[in-house]
Amino acid sequence: MPVTLDDKLVVAISSRALFNLEEENRLFEGGDPDAYMRLQLERLDVPAAPGIAYSLVRKLLRFNDDGVQRVEVVILSRNDPASGMRIFNSGAAAELRIQRGVFTQGRPPFRYLHPLNADIFLSANAEDVREALLAGFPAAHVNVEAAQASSLHPDEVRIAFDGDAVLFSDEAEQVFQAQGLEAFQANEVDKAAIPLGAGPFKPFLVALHRLQQAASTGMRIRTALVTARGAPAHRRAIQTLMSWNIRVDEAMFLGGLDKGGFLREFEPDFFFDDQTGHVSSAARHVPAGHVASGVRNVAAAAASSRRRPAQPPASRRTVASSRPPAKKR
Repeated sequence: MPVTLDDKLVVAISSRALFNLEEENRLFEGGDPDAYMRLQLERLDVPAAPGIAYSLVRKLLRFNDDGVQRVEVVILSRNDPASGMRIFNSGAAAELRIQRGVFTQGRPPFRYLHPLNADIFLSANAEDVREALLAGFPAAHVNVEAAQASSLHPDEVRIAFDGDAVLFSDEAEQVFQAQGLEAFQANEVDKAAIPLGAGPFKPFLVALHRLQQAASTGMRIRTALVTARGAPAHRRAIQTLMSWNIRVDEAMFLGGLDKGGFLREFEPDFFFDDQTGHVSSAARHVPAGHVASGVRNVAAAAASSRRRPAQPPASRRTVASSRPPAKKR
């Protein structure tokens, strides 16, 4: 039988999201790729330190501890193949069972998410994340300056999600942006029984629940919804999760309060949010990543493009309009 990843939770991750390679990356971004290459080769047998998503990956891989391969982690990196040797060496030194990787030597790697049928893509490259989201994959731009995850919950994967534009569609956020808070609240009360559409991270939440139900290793998954919504807009969020037959272990309806302190107490291995302000607040305490989806990010991208000089059009574009069919599990 051909080898397939269709029955596994597939985590595609860049080398900088998994390991701390910021010293090396500064050389590369400083315009000296040869010095970057020399440093990587000099450190070929020097294991890289853990990066921001390291705790999440290590814990997810523990779902394979009983000998059943339920989770597959694949390095998807702009590194050159030679530098990729250091990434594999670092994984082996940390006893992370990672056997697959794609190294594109500076070219965008997100197209390989399709043959991998990845459940999530974590990267320190914002453009790669945007392209992955456009292609229909859950993806987040890892804040490489974020705090490391707590070590107090070794047998529990803890993941926190924002609601609108992350777990849910941004349809309610569009009302808020166009008409303000009062109209948003009235809209959510009026549509309390009507489920919100799926956001980019709903498939990942579904995959996590499947993993929890299939596992027999003693590892657990604990999820939290951490949203700026407050009553009465909370009801539609809960009704939506119920309509999906998905539960979260904790729900925080903060009514606009800063999320950082609450996430410090929850101690997630990772937090996903569509607003850079919330990501920055969270990153002071926990690993965090930006999900560049929804109306807020469309507006931010448009403003950014107006500030940048025009770029020539790409000669060839092959990004698919949607991700592959859902996996059979």
